[in-house]
Amino acid sequence: MPQAGRNVVLVDGARTPFGKAGPKGLYAETRADDLVVRVLRELLRRNPNLPPERIDEVAIAATTQIGDQGLTLGRSAAMLAGLPKSVPGYSVDRMCAGAMTAATSVAAGIGVGAYDVALAAGVEHMGRHPMGEGVDPNPRFLAEKIVDPEALLMGKTAENLHDRFPHLTKERADAYAVASQEKTAKAYADGKIQPDLVPVALRSAEKGYGLATADEPPRPGTSMESLAGLKTPFRPHGRVTAGNAAGLNDGATGAVLAAEEVADELGLTKKLRLVSYAFAGVEPEVMGYGPVPSTEKALAKAGLSIDDIGLFEINEAFAVQVLSLLDHYGIADDDPRVNPMGGAIAVGHPLASSGIRLMTYLARDFLDHPEVRYGVTSMCIGLGMGGTVIWENPNYTQEA
Repeated sequence: MPQAGRNVVLVDGARTPFGKAGPKGLYAETRADDLVVRVLRELLRRNPNLPPERIDEVAIAATTQIGDQGLTLGRSAAMLAGLPKSVPGYSVDRMCAGAMTAATSVAAGIGVGAYDVALAAGVEHMGRHPMGEGVDPNPRFLAEKIVDPEALLMGKTAENLHDRFPHLTKERADAYAVASQEKTAKAYADGKIQPDLVPVALRSAEKGYGLATADEPPRPGTSMESLAGLKTPFRPHGRVTAGNAAGLNDGATGAVLAAEEVADELGLTKKLRLVSYAFAGVEPEVMGYGPVPSTEKALAKAGLSIDDIGLFEINEAFAVQVLSLLDHYGIADDDPRVNPMGGAIAVGHPLASSGIRLMTYLARDFLDHPEVRYGVTSMCIGLGMGGTVIWENPNYTQEA
């Protein structure tokens, strides 16, 4: 009989540097599947104690599953990465929470004994595949008013969140964005981000060969003054700008998850221990509020309260979306427990890959804070959802 109810740990995580989407971005002439293959190979290289034949599953997420992000990525990328043909794989799509869902799905399989070790990953090449490319939304969505027309434009949902919570002003969103840029610059200066980055070889018809070793989107030196005059593309005199939201980005992430007893058997590291997870839905027109109910559900499943959480990694699709979660729990905009190394406003948000980026950041946070027992990774999801995963710090010591 398979052994059920096992502890699940995140053994390791890595990612490519994130690039700006478009013809001048880092990965303009790089295939999406090659990005995620690079991450899978790096995870195998970094974990020599893990025999590739012990990997039981590969789940890879992409939001736009077309072209070089199609063809059952979990299987095709696994083969391209050199994994044995005996290792199966599949694709995942939960829009922005793709990698998060890939990780929780294989973790559930590990918990019930279906897998011992699995790889979860996510990739998004928004330069090659703009969000929504090739989709054909059912006309009933609008004809029968199943969703508000603005629900299909993420920037407008962020403006709607400002409407719902008018005290979450543009000034507060801009201040949060400035802080994200500053924290990211400091994390780079302190060498905290670089260890989890996988250098990616680049080829450009115009520039020749190169190597991506750092995130392209950060804008160090961003100030309140520089943000104040930016256009509000989603509404005249609005509050959401390119400065207080994540950009359009390319990149891939990946992680190794395992049963804790198997990680111990193989001598693998343990960076995060899974406690609980939850996904929840909200009105699609206020998509950014999704992390509130998903966090409530995850806390309830874990038997914890928000006061038990010592570190938060919240995806910064829009500053107002992070602020709405903090406001719900009475957490200050500048609370040092929240995104201590900055977030997506600075480093970028390549949709389906971002969930594992949050996990690698939390693993780094946990190393720095052995006195913290529990942390959260959370994100809003297109079409009105939120996802939250609660993790325990394997380095936790009460005496710290």
